[in-house]
Amino acid sequence: MSTAAHSAQSSQPAQGKPARPEAAAKPKTLWSLLLRNRLAALGLTFIFIWTVIAIIAPWIAPHDPYATNMANKLQAPSASHWFGTDNFGRDILSRVLYGARISIWTGLIAVAISFVIGVPLGGIAAYYGGRTGTVIMRLMDILLSFPSLVLSMAIAASIGAGLTSAMIAVGIVGIPEFARLMFGQTVSLREKEYIEASRAIGVKNTVILYRHILPNALAPLMVQATLGMGFAILTASSLSFLGLGVKPPIAEWGAMISEGREYIISGQWWLVTFPGLSIATSILGFNLLGDGFRDVLDPRLRSGK
Repeated sequence: MSTAAHSAQSSQPAQGKPARPEAAAKPKTLWSLLLRNRLAALGLTFIFIWTVIAIIAPWIAPHDPYATNMANKLQAPSASHWFGTDNFGRDILSRVLYGARISIWTGLIAVAISFVIGVPLGGIAAYYGGRTGTVIMRLMDILLSFPSLVLSMAIAASIGAGLTSAMIAVGIVGIPEFARLMFGQTVSLREKEYIEASRAIGVKNTVILYRHILPNALAPLMVQATLGMGFAILTASSLSFLGLGVKPPIAEWGAMISEGREYIISGQWWLVTFPGLSIATSILGFNLLGDGFRDVLDPRLRSGK
């Protein structure tokens, strides 16, 4: 065999071995895409830190958050009290750590209330339509016509001040957002072929809603739930600031700011600064994570376009 023929034969791919693609793209998972988003990773870091703090607060708090000591009241930050003390001599760092438990728990319960009530209402209104859908969505429009804080104040005041009433008030205020989002998703999905096929073979409407439409609408609902956590923490803190949330002496960030606002003029800045930073960083974390979810769950981003 000549040298030219031998080189030509060797340049051909071996028989039975498929050609390897030049750029075999590995499938990207949700977490890998999320961690590649710097702002989302930053938000996830804030959330992780505050969640861990809320869980282990009783073990890492340097002092009893409810122990008063009038001899040490209004002390500036020092080695013995890193965040200073309040007007009752209580350690602010310990109260901030315990306040994380109240804020995270309030946000979770409020978002759960909004999700559990709002999603079914929006799905039913869009899927069945007619008078039922009109009544449900007009009711959602009425709730949306009021400013969120004003409506939550009215609900909390009618129920009675307390942590439970704050959770319920914030949860009710968030229902229209989930309902409208689910309404739009259901409208876009109910005419798909697989939904029509399910109807044709006699699948019940409730099964179609919860087994076919809801799973395909979860992506935007996850984004809304994450952003709703930040809104719930802020609104619950605002209710406590106004005296409609938790009752003293429970350690809660909004209530701490309310108690310390009278001392800002006299120079005790630490009473409101550290609880305020806690609220800001927790809300920032959920907002950044929500924006990251929105980018990652974008089909164009997941397909690499």
